[in-house]
Amino acid sequence: MPRISLWADLPPGVRQHLIDRMRDRDIGISDLNQLRLWIESQPEVPEGPRYKDFGTFKICGHGKFPKTFLLKGQAAKGTAL
Repeated sequence: MPRISLWADLPPGVRQHLIDRMRDRDIGISDLNQLRLWIESQPEVPEGPRYKDFGTFKICGHGKFPKTFLLKGQAAKGTAL
């Protein structure tokens, strides 16, 4: 199983998309700190679509790359982590 990519390893387009979604969806500093701690733990993630629910938001991705943020009530696809 792959491990989630660190921020520095993300392609520039993916990084910018995530920044845009953070702003659009008003994801706060405390939320981002939860995300940072999870990513720094370098968890294993499935090869296909997946998401991690942090309570106030979800991060969705595919394989080692995060792809977007969803708000609390938005439906996510893939394997729940």
